[in-house]
Amino acid sequence: MGKFKFEYIWLDGGKPEPSLRSKTKVLDMDFFDGDIEHLPIWSFDGSSTEQAEGHFSDCLLKPVRVVSDPARKNGFLVLCEVLNPDGTPHPSNTRAAFEDDPDCWFGFEQEYVLTKGGLPLGFPEQGYPRPQGPYYCSVGFENCAGRNIVEEHFDLCLNAGIQLTGINAEVMLGQWEFQCFGKGAKRAADDLWLARYLLHRSTEKYEVVVEFHPKPVQGDWNGSGLHTNFSNSRMRTEGGEEYFKAICETFGKYHNEHIAVYGSGNEMRLTGLHETQAIDRFSYGVSDRGASIRIPVGTAEKWKGYLEDRRPASNADPYRIVARILQTLREVS
Repeated sequence: MGKFKFEYIWLDGGKPEPSLRSKTKVLDMDFFDGDIEHLPIWSFDGSSTEQAEGHFSDCLLKPVRVVSDPARKNGFLVLCEVLNPDGTPHPSNTRAAFEDDPDCWFGFEQEYVLTKGGLPLGFPEQGYPRPQGPYYCSVGFENCAGRNIVEEHFDLCLNAGIQLTGINAEVMLGQWEFQCFGKGAKRAADDLWLARYLLHRSTEKYEVVVEFHPKPVQGDWNGSGLHTNFSNSRMRTEGGEEYFKAICETFGKYHNEHIAVYGSGNEMRLTGLHETQAIDRFSYGVSDRGASIRIPVGTAEKWKGYLEDRRPASNADPYRIVARILQTLREVS
């Protein structure tokens, strides 16, 4: 019999976007094979997470995804949904608010900025570094900052079994991106939340803050997005130019509904500059990074593949993103 450590992770009731919370449960086991059915429902004080009143504060944690915790011996990360005491989904539980679709694949491009003392890593205490240009996919001390943290996070995610497919330095100094892929809407969003959790935890020992605000530095600097690539089996196997354009037109029809769940402060990022379309306009185009929806060149060659929604902000809740994309896709005949 051994001591196994399970880090129960959930989303709190913070507004406009939730924050991550977690606590550790120790269970005595001979071994753990990853079967989530062996993990009990647990409770927490919802009055401390904006999810309950103090006079009736218990909320429940229902495990929904488990991966290994590479930073702990006999450790596992357990992503949970929040339930009311009667077992129904809590109002803050955006994961339970939509039906999953394993036919849809999602790839998230999570941009973020590493900051210390309120400034992006690499920024001088007074003024600004050189203008944008040399930092994207850069190498060298003058051009990138925080690589040690980024590499450590990358390895932690891969060792945990989270499907990251790549990393790169982004356009602004101190800004980075990781790509997270999943087959199935909830699986993809689950992995993104777990990757965010590990990123926050990785930066603690460096006393560095992860900034997900979509426009962390005002002025002539790129903002941070959560570009969302998506496809269903028809897009991947049958395709056709007419079908892809019908998808784009339908997404344009519900532009405002998408923007409403694509993250707060997004109007500061979606200005029509810095590789964005203006927040009050919708457009799509082949290889157009200034469009709302980009049709990748590889997709347009044979009209099979995926589309990229470039509107979501870096701080957006991926559950709300995939729920809205699934809803719109179902309207396309």
